[in-house]
Amino acid sequence: MDAKIVLEGLTTQIKSRKNAKKLIHEIADQAGIQINGNNPWDIQVKDERFYNRLFAQGSIGLGESYMDEWWDCEQLDEFFYRITLMRKRNLLDNPFRYLRAWIEAFLLNRQSRARSKKVAEIHYNLSNEMYQQMLGKSMAYTCAYWKEAKTLDEAQYSKYDLICRKLGLREGEEVLEMGCGWGGFARYASENYGCNLVSVNISEEQIKFARENYKEAAEFHLCDYRDRHKYNPSGKKFDKVVSIGMCEHVGVKNYKPWLRLVAEQLKDHGLFLLHSIGSDRYDVEVDPWINRYIFPN
Repeated sequence: MDAKIVLEGLTTQIKSRKNAKKLIHEIADQAGIQINGNNPWDIQVKDERFYNRLFAQGSIGLGESYMDEWWDCEQLDEFFYRITLMRKRNLLDNPFRYLRAWIEAFLLNRQSRARSKKVAEIHYNLSNEMYQQMLGKSMAYTCAYWKEAKTLDEAQYSKYDLICRKLGLREGEEVLEMGCGWGGFARYASENYGCNLVSVNISEEQIKFARENYKEAAEFHLCDYRDRHKYNPSGKKFDKVVSIGMCEHVGVKNYKPWLRLVAEQLKDHGLFLLHSIGSDRYDVEVDPWINRYIFPN
């Protein structure tokens, strides 16, 4: 190989490396983060390869280089808080990623029956004991209601009660719960409002926990929400349907058929309550790190 070509290639790599480092320092500065600074939220770079990796791979490069101990930070929560306050797309990621995300969301189906199981296997089927330490007595994994609460448990039970009151639950009513988590809401609604619940979930560990701890609260079914013949073989109509934090896993392509299914399960003039994460901007793209390691698909 010509020595001049090799030299030009090395020069380009060196320039790219320098540009990557400069750009990353500039973005960090915008977020109030000093690389190798003295604040607890400043990251400490241990391996100079970090810059090229972050430049080339975006959030995947950031996360995996941390796993490889190329950088560290005393207060990761404060670090990411400052990053997210910028409210910008990841400037280091390939713009074609967003086109791919749009295609996957609207033309493909990342939440098909087969692919929807992956999130349960990677995220929800971890350790019930670990989640008990995280979530407390309520075993609620969705946002709490803090209006009059002083502790996490109080705020989560307040959320449960707010949902029950919004639905106007009454004793003896038949309620279908789509995505029941560890069964916390089913237990609360059954014990405090006297409802008869049918609760559906795709996570084996969550259903196992619910059946072991709240078996009197509901009929807990391990199946996909689309398998109505499993959780409602008789085709009965429910007074109320509730979904707390499952919509995020349904996916854009499945919204219409899911809501049509919900409507078919309801009696005339029945009520449906949908509790979901919201945003003040429209975005079908999922961060690559989140998609690979936290919430696949």
